[in-house]
Amino acid sequence: MDKEKVITANELTKRFGDFTAVDKISFEVEKGEIFGFLGANGAGKTTAMRMLCGLSLPTSGEATVAGFDVYKQNELIKKNIGYMSQKFSLYEDLTVRENIQFYGGIYGLSDEKIKEKTDLLLKQLQLENEGKKLVKALPLGWKQKLAFSIAIVHDPAIVFLDEPTGGVDPITRREFWSLIYQASARGITIFVTTHYMDEAEYCNRVSIMVDGRIDALDTPPNLMKDYSAKSMDEVFLHLARKAQRSE
Repeated sequence: MDKEKVITANELTKRFGDFTAVDKISFEVEKGEIFGFLGANGAGKTTAMRMLCGLSLPTSGEATVAGFDVYKQNELIKKNIGYMSQKFSLYEDLTVRENIQFYGGIYGLSDEKIKEKTDLLLKQLQLENEGKKLVKALPLGWKQKLAFSIAIVHDPAIVFLDEPTGGVDPITRREFWSLIYQASARGITIFVTTHYMDEAEYCNRVSIMVDGRIDALDTPPNLMKDYSAKSMDEVFLHLARKAQRSE
C-alpha cells in the first residue's frame, strides 16, 4: 500500500529575470519520512524551500504541500507546516513558557490546548524548573531543542528545518536528532537541510541539488553505493564539484 505523499513537486521552477534559481525539480516526500535536502551555497535549495513553505510563488511547474497547492493555497500551507531555522525563531526576551504560549496562539491552538501543550513540552524537555527563565539565558542546545518542539507544537503535517544544528556540539546534535526521530515516529514529515554530512546519513532519503537541479535522490546507502563512496561527504563532494555557479 502506497504511503501518503506529503510533498509532491513536478518540474517546479523559479526564475529571477534571466537567472533560473530552481530548474524543473521533481520529487515526492512521504508521510513520516525524514527527507534530507542538500546542496552547496547557490544550489537553489533555499529558494525551493521558500516555494514549498508558501513564501514564494513558483514561475512554473506544480507542487503540493500537505495536500495544498503552492499557487492557490499558500496561506493554508503556512498553517499546516512548522518551520525552524538556524536562528531558532525564538523570542529571547520572553520566558520559556511565554514562547510556547505565544507560538501556540500564532498556530491557532485553544487556550486549553496551549496550557496542555506548554506543560507537556516543559516536562518532555526537562525544563519544568526553567519555565520562568528568559530564553536568552538558556544554553544554545536547549534553545535549539525548545525551538524544534515549538515548531511542531500544533502537530503539523510537515516541519521544515533549515540547517537547525548549526553551531552546536556533536552531543547536542545527536540529542536533537532523537527529537526528530520521535516526531517522525508520530507521523510528522521532516524536511531538513544541513551542512553536516553525517546528519545526511540519518535521513531516510536524500536529494542533492547542483545549479538549481536535483542531481541525485536516493537512500544514503544507495547513494554511497552508486558513487563508490565510503560516506555521504564523499558523495556530496563528487556532485558539488560539478557546480558552475555560487552565491
